[in-house]
Amino acid sequence: MSDRKAQMLADRYLRDSARALVDADIQHIKADFAHKGLGQRAMDRVTEGAMDLYEEAIEVAEDNKGALAALIAAVVVWFARNPILSAFGLAPDDEDEEDDSGWDLRDELEERLGR
Repeated sequence: MSDRKAQMLADRYLRDSARALVDADIQHIKADFAHKGLGQRAMDRVTEGAMDLYEEAIEVAEDNKGALAALIAAVVVWFARNPILSAFGLAPDDEDEEDDSGWDLRDELEERLGR
C-alpha cells in the first residue's frame, strides 16, 4: 500500500472516531436534558448560588458581630432621623423648601425685563 493510501485510511479512521465521539456527546446531552430541563437546571444553579451566598454572609456576620451591630444601628438612626431631630428642636422647615422649589428662572427674567 502506498503512503498516501495509508495516510488516507488513517485520516478516515481518525475522522470516523471523532464523529463517533461527537455523536455520543450529543446523545448524552439529549438524555441529560430529557431527565432535567433547562429551566430546572437554571433554577438549581440559582438556588445553589444563593445558598452559597447565604452561608458566606452568615460566616462573615458571625466573624464581625460588632461591625454588623454598628451598621444596623446606623440604618435605624438614618430612618428615624426626622423624629430624632424634632425631639431636639432641630427639625428642618418644610415651608422653606417649598418656597425654594417654587422659584423659576422665567419669573426672574420677566421681573428684570419688566413684563
